[in-house]
Amino acid sequence: MDVEDLLKSNQIPYIPKGKDFVVSCLNPEHEDRNPSMRIDQVTGIFNCFSCEFKGNLFSHFGQKPNRMEIKRQLLKKKIAEVRAQTVGLQMPEGYMPYVGNWRNIKPETYTDFEAFIHVSSDFAGRICFPVRDRTGEIVAFVSRTTTDQQPKYLNSPRGAKMPLFPVVEPIQNKIILVEGIFDVLNLHDKGLTNAVCCFGVKNVTEEKLEVLSVQGIEGIDIFLDNDEAGQKAAQKIQELCEKVGLISRKVSFGSKELDAGALAQTQVEKLRNKLYA
Repeated sequence: MDVEDLLKSNQIPYIPKGKDFVVSCLNPEHEDRNPSMRIDQVTGIFNCFSCEFKGNLFSHFGQKPNRMEIKRQLLKKKIAEVRAQTVGLQMPEGYMPYVGNWRNIKPETYTDFEAFIHVSSDFAGRICFPVRDRTGEIVAFVSRTTTDQQPKYLNSPRGAKMPLFPVVEPIQNKIILVEGIFDVLNLHDKGLTNAVCCFGVKNVTEEKLEVLSVQGIEGIDIFLDNDEAGQKAAQKIQELCEKVGLISRKVSFGSKELDAGALAQTQVEKLRNKLYA
């Protein structure tokens, strides 16, 4: 039962106003002829600005709030607020679409991910990608060198908050989490289109996982490098998943312990059958 249901079941007239419901004061000692109480539409916290009667609607009527549902609703509100405030970056002037097949990834996949060549000499020898958030706005650019130059990856602007990318349709309500842009490109290229990358495991936060949960994702298959560092990171992500109620499992492929960006077509098909048969 949410706040609105509780008001209806107790036959309390209300008026939606912004993030609140406006009602006549619930204080029995206050004859409130001009409704002066506001109730938060999600949490049920109320306050009368006339008599200063305060409390929580659930407690007031002897009900236990559904804390998980409240958390979900608050996250939905936050997502809506971010969408309203997002001001995206623009593709650089003079850019050229990338039309190659580097690392045996099909040109169509590069097109799907909007790969391009930057005109600036700072990005010479690199394939660049716009990183879009759930609103469709560009929040950053990531580029990967095709030579031996360092650094291998170059993100701009510096300090950009990187989302889990791209926005995908889950398979059996699950997604695959990988680390880098070419890990996710390779899996999508070969048919595992529920893969997202985190641009570094430090970018996986409880808040981002909570957002996935709100959006109906039930489980995450964690496919990181199978070395000691990768497995430690996977364990930490599993702990975060448990906190937010997501099912998680660590994924590896074969005795060679190949990473996601190195799998061939037949190997990706076997992995898909293994995970989602």
